[in-house]
Amino acid sequence: MVKELRSPSRALGNTHGLLARRELPSHDALVAIARSLRSVLFPAHFGPSDLTEEGLEYFVGHTLDATLLALHEQVRRALSYADHSAPRRDRATEIVRAFASRLPHVRALLDSDARAAFDGDPAATSIDEAIFCYPGIAAVTLHRLAHELYRLEVPLIPRIVAEIAHADTGVDLHPGAEIGGSFFIDHGTAVVVGETTRIGERVRLYQGVTLGAKSFPLDDDGNPTKGEPRHPIVEDDVVIYAGATVLGRIRIGAGSTIGGNVWLTRSVPPHSRVTQAQARSEAFEGGGGI
Repeated sequence: MVKELRSPSRALGNTHGLLARRELPSHDALVAIARSLRSVLFPAHFGPSDLTEEGLEYFVGHTLDATLLALHEQVRRALSYADHSAPRRDRATEIVRAFASRLPHVRALLDSDARAAFDGDPAATSIDEAIFCYPGIAAVTLHRLAHELYRLEVPLIPRIVAEIAHADTGVDLHPGAEIGGSFFIDHGTAVVVGETTRIGERVRLYQGVTLGAKSFPLDDDGNPTKGEPRHPIVEDDVVIYAGATVLGRIRIGAGSTIGGNVWLTRSVPPHSRVTQAQARSEAFEGGGGI
């Protein structure tokens, strides 16, 4: 039975060269790294329950050092997976240093996201509640970390981190998507944002929103061309309500509102309001109108 189970795996491994590159990033290690980075970014919320003001700086420094060391190993493995012919330790060191230098910027963006969640949801009693409880904040936290690794051209790891967030929250944010500050996903469930999406400042999405591709350019062999811009550009101060589907490389102008369950495949100018046709309700009494 073991031999039979190994056979398909061996064939798949040969197809992708995996048997020759045994060192893949560890999913479990990346889950732990993601959790640790979140505690570094929000130590008062996700650090030890007995953390004091006096111990805060030590906790952040110690946890960050250990986490970056663990990340270095995973980045080295990912680079070896992509090109196993060359040593990758020095390149991994460069990437992790560059990533670490971006963490203050990530924290500033996340502060603006948490404020946007509090300001945008009348049910939020505090910013702390938004950070602790809102799946949108959890998803965006991991997205912003994954996006930095994506920008640094790290193989595999950005997508793994994105899928950790997806599994935890139901929010599917591709790490390639560019998302501005003060971003708020309300409720979160079933939101999908594609790889080449660009989102401006102070944008709000509700549950079930898709920012996706309308079609895929094909190469000479009939396969989808990788990396081509194919997802929407959403400008500043746009609100997209629940269940809306926005497809293709179209532009949603600044200050626009896209109503619930709208299907949109064309650009709209700034300050547009796009809604479904209004439903008509008629009441019949005593058989009248039938």
